[in-house]
Formats: sequence, C-alpha cells, structure tokens
Amino acid sequence: MEGTYRLSEEDNPSPEDVEAVRWGLSRFNQQIAGDDGFAPLTLLLRDPDGAVVGGLLGGTYWHWLYVETLWLDAPLRRMGWGSRLLQRAESIALERQCIAVHLDTTSFQARGFYERHGYQVWGVLDDLPPGHQRIFLAKRLPNPRPHAARPAET
Repeated sequence: MEGTYRLSEEDNPSPEDVEAVRWGLSRFNQQIAGDDGFAPLTLLLRDPDGAVVGGLLGGTYWHWLYVETLWLDAPLRRMGWGSRLLQRAESIALERQCIAVHLDTTSFQARGFYERHGYQVWGVLDDLPPGHQRIFLAKRLPNPRPHAARPAET
C-alpha cells in the first residue's frame, strides 16, 4: 500500500490542494474540540487619500483572538494608533465572546508595546530570525464568558 503514495514538494500548489490540507486538519480538530468558529478580523488605517498606512490582521477561534499582524507606517508610530488598533481588536474579541488574545512578535519589534498593554510572555524561540528572538505573548480579556461545555464524543 505504501508504494501507491507519492510525496511531492510543490512551490505553487493549487488553492484547492492547500484547502484540502487545511480542511483535513480542521475536520480532525472538530472531532476533538468542536467547531472553532473562525471569523477573520481586519482593521485598516487609511490616510486621507485612502491608502493603507497601518492595520491589524487576525481572527477569532475557539473563543480566542489571534493577532497575526499589527503594522503601522513609520511616521505613524508612537502616535497612539497601535494602541487604538489593538484596543479595537480586543473590543471586537469581547463582542465575539473571546476569553483571551495571543500573538507573537520579534525582539526587534514590539515586545514592550504589548507588555504595556497587559500581555505576558509565555514562550521564546532563540535565533528566529538568526541573532534575534520570536516572542509569544498572551492576555486574558476582562469578564470572560464561561467556557461552553464540550460536545459529547461520538
């Protein structure tokens, strides 16, 4: 049976093939933990001409917010826009009944910014990228809703 399978490295896989892998893992996860209820979250900061000069990308799942990216064009940093983006994302997470937020940053990016907003480091990977650290942070949100009961296993 093993001889009938073929492992391939693909630089440009089809969107359908990529989705097949994601959906396969999602089905497995749902069997154990229930539907993750994923909902994307996109906040954009635009200049007067409508060009994107910052934003926050992420999503909510299993009652957590994941912040994938928070970026501001250099002239807009230290003007409170990052705090506004993060606070709005946390507000949306509460509306979606999330209990916490997780994200990661690098040692040359925004660790102090997130710590000033109540995030705590829970993990660090050295040399990612080389000579720096990838830092994983999380924050519990206020007034979390009680965890929903897990669905019975079938």
